[in-house]
Amino acid sequence: MELTKEKASLVSAASILPAMKLALSEAQKYEGATAPNPPVGCVLLDKDGTVLSVAAHQKAGTLHAEALAIKNCDEQKRIHTVVVTLEPCNHTGRTGPCTEAILSTSAKNVWIGMADPNPHVAGGGADRLRQAGLNVQFLNKTDAPKLKSDLQRLIAPFTKRTLHGLPWVTIKQAVDAQGSMIPPAGQKTFTSKSSLILAHQLRRRADAIITGSGTVLADDPHFTVRLVEDFSDKKRHLVLFDRTRHIPQSYLDAAITRGFKILFADDLLQALKHLAEQGTIEVLVEAGPLLTQSFLESNLWDEHVLITKGDPDQIQFIQNKEPHVFRNY
Repeated sequence: MELTKEKASLVSAASILPAMKLALSEAQKYEGATAPNPPVGCVLLDKDGTVLSVAAHQKAGTLHAEALAIKNCDEQKRIHTVVVTLEPCNHTGRTGPCTEAILSTSAKNVWIGMADPNPHVAGGGADRLRQAGLNVQFLNKTDAPKLKSDLQRLIAPFTKRTLHGLPWVTIKQAVDAQGSMIPPAGQKTFTSKSSLILAHQLRRRADAIITGSGTVLADDPHFTVRLVEDFSDKKRHLVLFDRTRHIPQSYLDAAITRGFKILFADDLLQALKHLAEQGTIEVLVEAGPLLTQSFLESNLWDEHVLITKGDPDQIQFIQNKEPHVFRNY
């Protein structure tokens, strides 16, 4: 990681990567809790690179990561370097600008993992801090390619909604060794415990779950997060593709009791647009073979999590290189 002589005298490069990884790890704890905002993590360092405070944005309307880290810092006069996963905001929304929160401290350096993806505000936060005399640096992809990739994935759902007006779509698909999605008679699944935990982690991250009437009628799925701790006050959309409206009212009532907001849909793209308008940034598709295949063929997906039964199960994270979203509508 390259630093100018001036910056090298102010901060140790060896302290930045561990701090950025720590900020990323803290932000990842809140993936699925922050919509329509992105998850963001922040670490405050003193002049020797010692960690003073760690925080993340936890929910829309609450303090952003930088402001919360500063609030939680017991020794604010020692704040020297701010390490944050996403460019600090420079506008007033439900909370004040993070740039002003940073400028209220003794910070001299700011290290940023990713620029704001909104083209109308990108660079504004960094410029505001530079104009105030702070040294501002962006993490270089060539210095830390894996970390940079993880930071990009952290905000990918927010980026997609910001740029294209659609949520990030993850398709979860479990198949047996022959490629069938149909579990043995009397079972709802055939994957291992670790694969089931992954499925619940994906649910936890999602703001909406999409399924079809066939899955509901065959399995009576709850779609709740059970094998990992969920966000206590989170309400998700449950999008049901049920053209013939065969799903019984008793199932809908039970789903509402479990905290879901029900949405019937017939068109994939229109359903995703509506979800984005509601503030959704990530969607999980948990459906049967026909609806899953429809999504894959439509190219309205971003990540395909394919679990193949085995000893152990094989799990593939497949990224869509040419998503349909990049076409003009």
